[in-house]
Amino acid sequence: MFVSFFPQPKLFFTSAAVWSLAAILFWFFGGEQLGAVFGLPPAAAGAPPIIGIAILVSKPFLWFYLYFAFCVLVFYAFWSWYSPHPWQRWSILMTAVILFFIYFNVQVSVAVNAWYGPFFDYVQGLMSGTGKSTNGEFYIGLADFSWLALVGMNVQVVNAFIVSHWIFRWRTAMNNYFVENWGRLRHIEGASQRIQEDTMRFSQIMEDLGSSFVQSIMTLIAFLPVMIQLQAHITELPIIGAIPQPLVVAALAWCLFGTISVMVAGLKLPGLQFRNQRVEAAYRKELVYGEDHADRAQPATTAELFENVRHNYFRLYFHYIYFNVVRYTYLQADNIFSLLILGPSLVAHKITFGALNQISNAFGKVTGSLQFLLTSWSTIVELQSVHKRLRAFEATLQGEPLPDIDQRYLARQGAEDPA
Repeated sequence: MFVSFFPQPKLFFTSAAVWSLAAILFWFFGGEQLGAVFGLPPAAAGAPPIIGIAILVSKPFLWFYLYFAFCVLVFYAFWSWYSPHPWQRWSILMTAVILFFIYFNVQVSVAVNAWYGPFFDYVQGLMSGTGKSTNGEFYIGLADFSWLALVGMNVQVVNAFIVSHWIFRWRTAMNNYFVENWGRLRHIEGASQRIQEDTMRFSQIMEDLGSSFVQSIMTLIAFLPVMIQLQAHITELPIIGAIPQPLVVAALAWCLFGTISVMVAGLKLPGLQFRNQRVEAAYRKELVYGEDHADRAQPATTAELFENVRHNYFRLYFHYIYFNVVRYTYLQADNIFSLLILGPSLVAHKITFGALNQISNAFGKVTGSLQFLLTSWSTIVELQSVHKRLRAFEATLQGEPLPDIDQRYLARQGAEDPA
């Protein structure tokens, strides 16, 4: 799954993590200030924030874009020299492009959050009659948001297009790798399905899950500092009272509670999904034999195999009942949790309308990022199931023992097909 697309996967991902950490540390301990040498200094301390689309082309942002490109090109050049790989332009360069677009969209979200404060305070003044304005000033304020939304939308569309192609290249690499070794794999139960369907499902799940995961991490990194700044408006939490970093503590505790609850409730699901894949594969295999052999796929045999399918699905549906009860109860409570946290400050008139929107949006972004496992658990379960099947498939090429189901099939197949 990985060696076909990435050069020396274990070393590659380790080096990528180390290089990324080094680049991040250097950025925070001097790299950001280094931009002043090239005429792109960081924002001055105490300078008012830039509101609107201009923030994305400001000097600090332009310097980060150049710094990111330099780090990526150095990493690509090293791996091109150390371990050339036919898919390295997609697995390294295009991966970096996708990461950059995700980062850019997260920064658009941060810029929108910054726009919320002054604009909704301005709206509050108009609604209360304490502020005066013209139609033109109002629509100019809306235009700041519209430009951000337009740019963010188009970047997201372009990124989705690139991600789709990137994922299909990964599937192509897996397909070519398995087909080249077909002679050693053809005796494994469901070999054709694993090459065609499982690689397709693996790539599709990775497209959705991988992009969401990276975006969640980047959103968390971008919005935590924002939330720390905004929590100056919050003096205490309900029941708990005054504590340091109240919004951060509340977000972490709430998301940790939800994630653990869902993980415990869904503990049995990966194994059940994997067993479903096995009985489906056995049923499909018998039907395939029935296409070519009149004595196969007889009613008694197919009825027994389908009964196994039915039994496993009904068992899975039962376990999903309590899993969905826990998950959906938590998600419904999550809709009002931020207001629950802000209640004392709202009652004490310590938050303006603009600050309320900023805090609610930032809190939602942070908790949404921390709830990645919770909201994606069903997809993760499916990915685990597909991964187990493909991993068992690869075990043959690596000389590892096959899972029991494959050993049984190999013995049965050897008696029927000496080739």
